[in-house]
Amino acid sequence: MKIHSTAIVDKKAKLADDVEVGPYTIIGPDVEIEASTKIGPHVVITGYTSIGKNCSIFPGACVGTIPQDLKYKGEESLLKIGNNNIIREYVTINPGSEKGSETSIGDGNLLMAYSHVAHNCSIGNGCIIANLATLAGHVFIEDKVVMGGIVGIHQFVRVGKMAIIGGCSKVVQDIPPFSTCDGRPARVYGLNLLGLKRAEISMDAQRSLKKAFRVLFHSGASLKSAIHEVNETVGHFKEIDYLLEFLKGSKRGVCRGDRAQMSAD
Repeated sequence: MKIHSTAIVDKKAKLADDVEVGPYTIIGPDVEIEASTKIGPHVVITGYTSIGKNCSIFPGACVGTIPQDLKYKGEESLLKIGNNNIIREYVTINPGSEKGSETSIGDGNLLMAYSHVAHNCSIGNGCIIANLATLAGHVFIEDKVVMGGIVGIHQFVRVGKMAIIGGCSKVVQDIPPFSTCDGRPARVYGLNLLGLKRAEISMDAQRSLKKAFRVLFHSGASLKSAIHEVNETVGHFKEIDYLLEFLKGSKRGVCRGDRAQMSAD
């Protein structure tokens, strides 16, 4: 291990042999860090936190500090971070707020400077969370989501896979998968066509998604009626089935287009 002489690493912490720890970093007793991970200077890693392989954590990040939740009374809760994640300067990540609960971050994510992940959040794989973006408690982010700078996401919101949220957006309802969203509050503007292409989604499925999006988010119909119409008129590709199941499972309501948003769900 390459641990700087000014770093404070608790003897009970479990670090792989090749972990690097920079100057003035503090690592607590219940932390586990796997191989090839590099921790920069002035980082704090504490709590029941596990960090996977080949991660990079930049100066000033606070990882595993107690939740910003007044209901938290010191229970043992978890933070689990996967492999190949980049956590930039002054990012803050909190564990769960109830005993045994957890915050989880998958593999291959980029959390840019000053972004915040609150208690009991779940982030999938391959996501980009830009500078100053903020996740409240119990937010669920699926795979390959791109979130612009200074985005604020309300507690218990879900963001579907391959969605893009424009900078400075206010997100108070679920963001549909495959969508591009923006605004205060956020609205659906269209499909993430570049994301679909990169994911090698078939052209037939993309055409069906375009048709489904027009009906679901821009027709002015209620969400229930729109889902029924899509079921009856749009081909049943797996992407369509997944989209409809996501919408049916919404508890906070779903961001829609300007016309559809005015119609009762």
